[in-house]
Amino acid sequence: MSTKRDYYEVLSVTRTANGEEIKKAYRKVAMQYHPDRNPGDKAAEEKFKEAAEAYEILSDADKRSRYDRYGHAGVSGQGAGGFGGGNMNMDDIFSQFGDIFGDDIFGSFFGGGGGRRGGQRSRGTRGSNLRVKLKLNYEEIAKGVSKSIKVKKYVPCATCSGSGAKDKASIQNCSTCGGSGQVRKVTSTFLGQMQTVTTCPTCNGEGTTIAAKCGSCKGEGRVYGEETVTIDIPAGVQEGMQLSVTGKGNAGERGGSPGDLIVLIEEEAHPQLQRDGLNVAFDLYITFPDAVFGTSAEVPTIDGRAKIKVPAGTQSGKIFRLKGKGFPAVNSYEKGDQLIHVNVWTPQHLNTEEKAMMEKLQESNNFKPNPDKNERSFFDKVREMFS
Repeated sequence: MSTKRDYYEVLSVTRTANGEEIKKAYRKVAMQYHPDRNPGDKAAEEKFKEAAEAYEILSDADKRSRYDRYGHAGVSGQGAGGFGGGNMNMDDIFSQFGDIFGDDIFGSFFGGGGGRRGGQRSRGTRGSNLRVKLKLNYEEIAKGVSKSIKVKKYVPCATCSGSGAKDKASIQNCSTCGGSGQVRKVTSTFLGQMQTVTTCPTCNGEGTTIAAKCGSCKGEGRVYGEETVTIDIPAGVQEGMQLSVTGKGNAGERGGSPGDLIVLIEEEAHPQLQRDGLNVAFDLYITFPDAVFGTSAEVPTIDGRAKIKVPAGTQSGKIFRLKGKGFPAVNSYEKGDQLIHVNVWTPQHLNTEEKAMMEKLQESNNFKPNPDKNERSFFDKVREMFS
């Protein structure tokens, strides 16, 4: 999995840049790597998409705030690129950010079209996004995993290859707009003539109409079906986090671009461990003699079991820390720990002989509470546990 570049670095702006500075920086990068200026250059196209993804996050105050606090993990699934990374659909970029390009930059250089490449007409209707829930166990979350799931959704019609037409001859240029997908209207005002360009109402901007519809999809270019989608889950995801798989949502109508698949992460409860952020907590119960004389114990971890030594004289409430045995952070080298909370088990039912032994021990000074000055309080231990 490739590492995303810092969004501020992509646009060459500082972290304190205001909205207008970010907008100008994006226009500059977009113009440099625009596909019409770099025909057939895949590297330029990827940089063009990368810049659009960076702008989408940094131009939105809420998304930018989450990105500043948590990095890419904070906006995973929020940008158009999602966790697929750099796979933004070109149609989406031009439709979302066409006002950024505008006639003043791209209109004069590329022949108008309000930021749409050379007046390129839209094709079909974009498919809607889909949401699915994906439950993962602790080991899958800790290591990352690739999951293949079956998704019921709209898929391109195999009969007409998504065109919605009975055959190629049934696809005709729109008579209203002449195939341009746009209608120009000239209005006379006291300042002179004013020209406006709107989407063609007959073909909805597609530039074509269908004379005879496909019998399988009734002209939609898609049918309801099922697709197996493979999802690469990065290590360290958390409950409630959303990831986006670009282009794996519902197929668009009549060749329109597909929507995205939004994956909502759910955590499967572990029978013995509990998660707290990057840390993992475990309650270890030991007997009173074990606390007095010391013992060794085997404890469960995310990826197996580990042995720990419990020293003689260990008090109930003691917390042991297994460094690096917790969860990794998404897009970071940081890793949590496993915290083992010791509980000394107090017998609840004693026979006559046991009662006599305990009563005798109760008279000994060694069995009277005498906490060491260095012994930390309950609150200190809690603070350590969640630090």
